[in-house]
Amino acid sequence: MLTPGTLAPEMEFEDTDGQVRRLSDYRSVHSALLYFMRSTSCPICNRHVRDLVARRNEFDTDNIGVLIVVPEGRDAGSAWKTEHGIPFPVLVGSTGTPHESVGLTRKVFGSMQQSGTILVDPDGIIRHAHGATLPTNSYDKKGIIAAIHSMRSRTSP
Repeated sequence: MLTPGTLAPEMEFEDTDGQVRRLSDYRSVHSALLYFMRSTSCPICNRHVRDLVARRNEFDTDNIGVLIVVPEGRDAGSAWKTEHGIPFPVLVGSTGTPHESVGLTRKVFGSMQQSGTILVDPDGIIRHAHGATLPTNSYDKKGIIAAIHSMRSRTSP
């Protein structure tokens, strides 16, 4: 898993329209909050996404772009986005699984998909990173809010 306080690595994904999206595209523009779902069929992950959608205005106020990353392919991601009315970009891996690229897999009798959140500021610094094998623990709302408050205090005059 990535470490808070360090420079985020270049991450490249595809959105559900097939357009390449790089984390570096957000640098100097706004912060990026990536939520890595265990799967689009996970009811707990879907509940976490509903909370992100409900908090959309707060994220907009803090200039944070929310990105939902799913392990399925582009067609499945697009169908899920449409079915659930997701207003955020839904991303898939352009090569391999996006979860592996940030260390969200765990070796337990093979590979187990994890889920988690990463908050990256406009300078490309990771401000929050949290992953979990159990989806109930993957969305660290308190940790995300604390990281956002910390970013606010650094940019306030």
